[in-house]
Amino acid sequence: MAQKRVLVMGLDCMTPDLAFDLYLGDMPNLRRLMQDGTWGELASSHPPITVPAWMVMATSRDPGTLGAYGFRHRKNNSYTEGWTANASTFDLPAVWDHLGAAGKKVCLVGLPPSYPVRPVAGWRVGCFLTPNRDKVFTYPEDLAREVLEVAPDYRFDVTFRTDSRDELLRELYLMADEHFRVVEHLAAKKPWDLLWFVEIGMDRIHHAFWKFSDPSHPLYEPGNPYQTAIRDYYRHIDGLVGSLLDRVGPETAVLAVSDHGAKAMRGAFCINQWLVDAGYLALKSQPARGASLEKCDVDWARTTAWAWGGYYARVFINVKGREPQGVVPPERYEATLAALTADILGIRDHAGRLMATRVLRPKDLYRTCRGDSPDLMVYLDDLSWRSAGTMGWDKNYLFENDTGPDDAVHAASGCFVMRAPGRRGTGRRDGLTIYDVAPTILDLFGMPVPQEMEGKSCLAM
Repeated sequence: MAQKRVLVMGLDCMTPDLAFDLYLGDMPNLRRLMQDGTWGELASSHPPITVPAWMVMATSRDPGTLGAYGFRHRKNNSYTEGWTANASTFDLPAVWDHLGAAGKKVCLVGLPPSYPVRPVAGWRVGCFLTPNRDKVFTYPEDLAREVLEVAPDYRFDVTFRTDSRDELLRELYLMADEHFRVVEHLAAKKPWDLLWFVEIGMDRIHHAFWKFSDPSHPLYEPGNPYQTAIRDYYRHIDGLVGSLLDRVGPETAVLAVSDHGAKAMRGAFCINQWLVDAGYLALKSQPARGASLEKCDVDWARTTAWAWGGYYARVFINVKGREPQGVVPPERYEATLAALTADILGIRDHAGRLMATRVLRPKDLYRTCRGDSPDLMVYLDDLSWRSAGTMGWDKNYLFENDTGPDDAVHAASGCFVMRAPGRRGTGRRDGLTIYDVAPTILDLFGMPVPQEMEGKSCLAM
């Protein structure tokens, strides 16, 4: 039976180990959805990063096909110039475009990336990429007045890399309350068929408070004042979810999804310093402590490879004829990649343990590679170690993030929960992927799944 309305609750970074296990007793509304529906871990995209993961979910297309491999990208094979992904980066149809073409109305709130705001068949409110409330952040533009009447201090994001954690907690709660207040208002006032929102706060609280909450974190201190911060926030979000569920009523199909999970950051590995040590990256002078690669005096004429930091490392080969001062002949490209891959897979942690590192090649992951793809994608110790791209440190192992306070890294699986009236839930389901969400939404509406989508409806599994 086709659903009349579908609500998708996007809880950025909601983590299966917490939501489905450790904190489930504190989340009666999520538990109710699980008891009545279908749920399980949701394998994220490669890479498991907010941008592009939400658009992978919405389009059921891989990052290479979308042409986005994270937030930042190289520009025209430059060593130093780059560009940042935003809503204009993505030109392939999302599930709401298919619904709009079929005459249905959609309402999107905070779904990354939604700045600059692009038109939809309905209403849209910008995401955490929105600079401030002075910018155009809604479609139609006059929707902003309505949003600010409901939430005059509407926040798009918080500053989460900070040591002012009491203030951050206050901001996180205020932001979540504002977001849900707006969503409830739109749910009540707009004639929507699909309502999809994303709350970014769960991601932010993980990054800022994981070491206080997780006894397995290397920097955990028993009895600290923030020990229950993440649990309390999950409980608060669940209360807001319960109010929204009451608002939309039992006749609405509901999905609760996350784009990836989180886990303890074991440390930050200085990937560019390691490349220097291994003979792949050449410098003309010693960098200042914590210097970004752009501020280092790199001898590009003697450099084979360099990397970008982040939750995963993007590694680039200095190819002759492609890079401005390329040195690796195209006929040596594959051999260079193979040698570098073998060396990366041999990296050990500070205690001498061989890391469980994964080295991925975009051309092997994706149907195609549009835009500015890296040559290698490196998940250090299965993403447990962050990649530090800065240099000038006295060792290759850092135990704090090199770009500001951050306690967590991204885990490769998020969450999926679905309850659809008139359809019997199947309980726990294995094998779900981020590519399956858009086909499932279309299937709930009784619409065909486009052939180009890479996932499949979980209703048909």
